[in-house]
Amino acid sequence: MTSTTSDTTIFEERESQVRSYCREWPTVFSKAQGVYQYAEDGRRYIDFFSGAGALNYGHNHPELKKHLVEYLTGDNVVHSLDTYTVAKREFLQTFQDLILKPRDLDYTVQFPGPTGTNAVETALKIARKCTGRLDVVSFTNAFHGMSLGSLAVTGNSMKRAGAGTPLYHTNTAPYDDYFDGETADFMWLDRTWSDGGSGLDTPAAVIVETVQGEGGLKAARNVWLRELQALCRRHNVLLIVDDVQAGCGRTGQFFSFEEAGIEPDIVCLSKSISGYGLPMSLTLMRPELDQWEPGEHNGTFRGHNPAFVTATAALKTFWADDALEQNIAARSEQLREGLHRIIARCDGALLRGRGLLTGVAFPEDDIAGRIQAAAFERGLLIETSGPKGEVIKVMPALTITETEMEEGLEILVDAASSVLGSGTPLTEPVQSVRVAEREPALVP
Repeated sequence: MTSTTSDTTIFEERESQVRSYCREWPTVFSKAQGVYQYAEDGRRYIDFFSGAGALNYGHNHPELKKHLVEYLTGDNVVHSLDTYTVAKREFLQTFQDLILKPRDLDYTVQFPGPTGTNAVETALKIARKCTGRLDVVSFTNAFHGMSLGSLAVTGNSMKRAGAGTPLYHTNTAPYDDYFDGETADFMWLDRTWSDGGSGLDTPAAVIVETVQGEGGLKAARNVWLRELQALCRRHNVLLIVDDVQAGCGRTGQFFSFEEAGIEPDIVCLSKSISGYGLPMSLTLMRPELDQWEPGEHNGTFRGHNPAFVTATAALKTFWADDALEQNIAARSEQLREGLHRIIARCDGALLRGRGLLTGVAFPEDDIAGRIQAAAFERGLLIETSGPKGEVIKVMPALTITETEMEEGLEILVDAASSVLGSGTPLTEPVQSVRVAEREPALVP
């Protein structure tokens, strides 16, 4: 079935060529509710994209919308810079009571600006300020944002090239499983940081994603993350976890690093922290790292009160008990089972990711993109991931029901079958069904 698209002339004539998602989904969306988006031509799409992780609770959740509408119609403060407001106070109190205290975490909360790259830039700056060191270590295939500091610790060569200037004071290390099944341990970093003749200075910080959302959905093993924290502690190097996409419940628990039992020095949050898709980000840091002078780091939109309101409502609605976590666990298992139906059709395909940030990596670079296009034609929105777009990436709302998940999976499996054929790969007969040899979410 071919969708009828609406008029896109003004976008093509006036909007920058940098636009990307609209090229995969050439229609004009007008309404959204829950896990569904609707085009202005009336077509309904199941959303397995969730605003790249900014809509963990779905579109226009009624409880969050109610609080937002009440706030706006009451002539309450919308823009406040960093002045004190009722909305900010309620968010900080709720975040402390429902997120930090139950996890025995003691973090100072900084509001750095509206987006994830603001949170990362803040983390890099405070790490350098506190340690007096310049370099930051990041990992292969990492993605941390598009401003210059964040881009310097991003691995994607196309995005780095867009900087138009050299990117300084970063070093790259191999992420877990970078060598295809061979463990990437930290002997090299440990030795060079200890050796004054290595030519490498001890860095200010290491920044890591527990699941590489844009880099191909590789998920670090818990033991690897614990060893990374131990390495940083030995050398007095700060550990930054970028939880912009994998956090706020996306991988199971509120913070993606909880399962590994680590406690980062600095944590970056954005995307779904507002709960409603409104711009908001946080940089969390151990209190002793909060060494800013007043106004030393600021931003015009760091006080976006509507986002504080919906964030508070989201925390109270979804994180006061474990009902959401139980749904994430059940739907994650359902998703993995559904994706195995696709893996069985393609020799060399691998399951990737963790929780509801999961997908399939294919052996040929064009397969994922073709499946994405076929899914769109059938009414399903999915993204691709990885340095060559070789991974189909599934990110439904965390609130998705069993029935809604199955509806989306049926479309996805049908789209994959149209590309892969019925039980056979694109080129040769299936010799074996290969799945990920290691299940990162299950490794202790």
